Parts: sequence; structure tokens; C-alpha cells
Amino acid sequence: MLRSFLSALIRQGRIEIETANGETFEVGDGSGDLIAIRFNDALGQLRFILTPELAFGELYMDGHVDVTKGTIYDVLALAARNYDLRPRWLNRLQALRSGWFRRRDRNDAQRSLRNVAHHYDLDSRLYALFLDSDRQYSCAYFERPDDDLDRAQLAKKRHIAAKLLIEAGQTVLDIGCGWGGLGLYLAQVCGAQVTGITLSKEQLAIAQGRAKEAGLAGRVTFQRQDYRDLDAHFDRIVSIGMFEHVGRDYYDAYFSGIARLLDTKGIAVVHTIGRSTEPSPTNPWVEKYIFPGGYLPSLSEIMPSIERAGLIVTDIEVLRLHYAETLRVWRERFRARRDEAKALYDERFCRMWEFYLAGSEATFRYEGQVVFQIQLAKCMDAVPLTRDYIEAAEASLKEIESPAPQWRMAGE
Repeated sequence: MLRSFLSALIRQGRIEIETANGETFEVGDGSGDLIAIRFNDALGQLRFILTPELAFGELYMDGHVDVTKGTIYDVLALAARNYDLRPRWLNRLQALRSGWFRRRDRNDAQRSLRNVAHHYDLDSRLYALFLDSDRQYSCAYFERPDDDLDRAQLAKKRHIAAKLLIEAGQTVLDIGCGWGGLGLYLAQVCGAQVTGITLSKEQLAIAQGRAKEAGLAGRVTFQRQDYRDLDAHFDRIVSIGMFEHVGRDYYDAYFSGIARLLDTKGIAVVHTIGRSTEPSPTNPWVEKYIFPGGYLPSLSEIMPSIERAGLIVTDIEVLRLHYAETLRVWRERFRARRDEAKALYDERFCRMWEFYLAGSEATFRYEGQVVFQIQLAKCMDAVPLTRDYIEAAEASLKEIESPAPQWRMAGE
């Protein structure tokens, strides 16, 4: 059963399977380097056949599957390269699961708090192991192939600030502000008056401490609040890596909220992971262990809600392999400091995190995941008619940055 299933699943590449009883076989077309895995118990093999997308991650986390040649990234990248060749019955199973997911997709205020806490209220020292010095936990922007992570994350903030066209003294709302890095940049470099909101207690405490330490407490305010409860008007609105957690049933509320909060002449930028393919449900392992309530939209799912909100799309940029490169660096940095992560949590957690980072990178490289940067406005003349203003604004921001601000975490 295992040989037949994997032969249908892996058509290209080369992987050796060792079963729980010690037998070995290869699947694939023999191309590329040899990868090898071992199943350590027969029940795990059956679980994998019945629910591969969920079970394989669980088996790896719990030590019931080991990679004996290559790395877990090599295994998941091989699976991702074969994604479009998989059996039809798996597609039918995914379609059934999509209907089930729709019934569970209820990210109301209370569930949103729980979902955010599950991932973002982990020990902050964990994220320090693999993120850049500013702890930007979203797609970096690699202007040049040799950019390091800090340079690429600074370029991401600059790129978004350029699209916002912020003038000194303007008010900015940062929905899902994380550890505050973007808000601090917009205040320090652009001269904005920033309000950052988050649902994470851990992130809020750090962001507030950073603003105080940087002497920006009067120009940057961080608070724990749901965007749906905010009642104010802003010249600019930005949201980085938060829309993935909104939930499909709340897209109308999200964009209506932006329209309600944005000034008549205002500009908003939404930066979100999405799919270049048709809509598809969240991977069940990711939904269960990493991002409960998360969903990665296709543009076809986003645009109707924008239209209903009365907003105008003034620009869309698709960042393709930038997140794959970001995740590669995160994965390598996490692996280099794995012992420190294990001291914070345990071996099972480390294997879970390795699986998450490796699988995410593979999906961006081979399964059509991208990042959308969608610029929105309420009037046609909110931004210049041609896109060259973005490059010009970036050049001006670079001059202000020099030397680039070096933020520190509170207490470091």
C-alpha cells in the first residue's frame, strides 16, 4: 500500500523509503539527488496513507518519521514539485475539506484573540533566534541577490513607505503592528504620527518598550485592539501580514473597516500572502499547529470585497520568490541556533518549527504562493499617474535613513 501510494504521489525526483519492518524501495523517475526517509512504526505508515497532508507533519514532529538522507526541506520540496502531478482522489479530498473548512471559518473577536495568542504569544526569545534585528516577521524585499536579511527587511519597510507617500505629520494606522518595527520606521524616517494595533500581548509589550526606548512614545502609540472596534480617521493605513488571519467570511468587514477609517484623500497598503492559483483550503497541518484560523486568498477572493467597500485599487504588486528567500534565511538561522530553541521548548517543538519553515519555503517555490501588495484609495488622484514615484520616494528615504536606524528590542 505504501509503495503504491508513494509511487502515485512522487512522479519526478528520487526518494528512498525504509518501512517500519526494514524493507526499502525507491519512487520517482530517478532524477536528482537521492533523498531518504524512514518510517519507524507501521501505524504511522497507515496514518500517512489515509491523511498525508496532516499525518506526515505529525509523524515527523513525534519522531515516527526520520530523514536519513538529505533534510526535511529536501523532502518537502520534492513533494511540492510533484504537487500538480498528484492523484485525483487527493484533489477530491481537498475539495471536501474545503467545504468543511468553510463551516469552521469563524474568526470572530474572541477566536481571533485565541488564534493570535497561539502563534504570536510564544516566547519572544524564539523569534530572536532567526528573525532580523528588527524582528520583521513577514516577507523581506531583496533588491539584490546578495542582500542579507537585515538589508532586505529594511528595503521592505522602505518599499511600503514609498507606496504610502507619507508626509511629515500625517497620521498612520498600522493594523497588526507586530513588534513595532514598521511603526517606528514610519515615525523616525517619515515623520508620521503612528498608531499601531495588535491582538498579541507579547508583541504589544515589546513594541511599547521599543517606542519608549527610542524616544518615540509621543509619536508612536501601540495598543491592543481589534481593527473592528477602532473609531478614528487616518491619512494612511498599512497592514502587513495580518490579512492572512482575517478569515474569508470577514473580508467585507475588513475592507469596509479600511474605507471607514481612511481619510477621503488617504492611501492604504495591504501586504498579504496569497495564491497565484485558484482558491484552495489551508494545509490541515499548518491550520492545526501553526496558524489556526489562517487562510491564504487568491486575488479573485479579495477583489469583490474591495469593490463592495467602495475602495479603488491604485496598484497591485506581486512579490514572487522574495518570501521563499526570506524563509530560506529563517530556516538556516533557526537550524544554526536549534539548541537554543530546544532549551526554550523541546525536541518536538523544534521538529515542528523546522517542518513549518521548510514546508512554507517549498510552497513559495513550487506551489504558487506569493505576496500581494495592494494599494488602495478613495479617489482617483490619491497617487501619481505613473509608478516611477515609488523609486523616487525610495531614493529619498534612503538618504534620510543613512546611517540606517538600528532598533533594539526592549531590555536588550
